[in-house]
Amino acid sequence: MQTIFVMVKCELGEAYRVAEEAADVARVSEVHSTSGQYDLLMKCYLDDDIDIGHFVTENIQRLSGVKDTFTIIAFKAFA
Repeated sequence: MQTIFVMVKCELGEAYRVAEEAADVARVSEVHSTSGQYDLLMKCYLDDDIDIGHFVTENIQRLSGVKDTFTIIAFKAFA
């Protein structure tokens, strides 16, 4: 199992709508609103055979209102 975090910058005024839509995407576990450079933080669990880049471009970046993404790959959870 792979864990990734996707930080999402949304079009102005679209963050809450994007968050609601993203919460229904398969393999997206959590969606949090954030302050700062990005509007949302998504935690995703992917099977080992799923290509991370393909998942992000096909399932996150194509959501209406998404302007930019930044993906972080997590290696180990400590708690």
